[in-house]
Amino acid sequence: MLKAKESSSMSNMRNIGVALQSYAGDNGGKYPETSHTVTLDHAWIAALEDYLGEYDETRICPADPRGKERRDAGGTSYILNSFLFVPETDAWGDPIGPSLNRPTAIPNPTLTFLAFVCSDEIGPGPGNDHTHSNLWSSWSGVTADISVGRFGGGDPAEAKGRSNYLFADGRVESITAAAMKRKTQSGINIAQPPGLQ
Repeated sequence: MLKAKESSSMSNMRNIGVALQSYAGDNGGKYPETSHTVTLDHAWIAALEDYLGEYDETRICPADPRGKERRDAGGTSYILNSFLFVPETDAWGDPIGPSLNRPTAIPNPTLTFLAFVCSDEIGPGPGNDHTHSNLWSSWSGVTADISVGRFGGGDPAEAKGRSNYLFADGRVESITAAAMKRKTQSGINIAQPPGLQ
């Protein structure tokens, strides 16, 4: 049963990846934005509705205990990597560094996370559609945003189970919570695209 849910979630994430690429192809090479920079009716999960065949099913992870709540609120079980989708700005609102909100701008798509399965702590509404990955300097920071053990986990502090991850090259990979915890504890921010310092 759990393996079937994991497989279904992988399929959802692949479909989201295809939809993001298709959206970019139709919109000047840019991905849709998150609720951080646009209104909820234009944020990525709403913007992809026409690109996702089974919209209500695709945006909800079948193993998400808050799945019905998220569906009813117009939210999603999947959240985008803020390093790519939430531009860093200075005190005057001017961009800092390169904009990565386009497929061609991502320096190493095979090693860059595009989307994650959200944590149970994330609210159900559509405004909860992106990580706060700049705060991922600790394991508790990571697990506040994403569910590292959605499949076979439990208490995030124990780093059991595994979760699915959508990469910028379109593939979805299942990675253990223990592997993610090791990287985080070694000082690596797992969400930061390689080559960005």
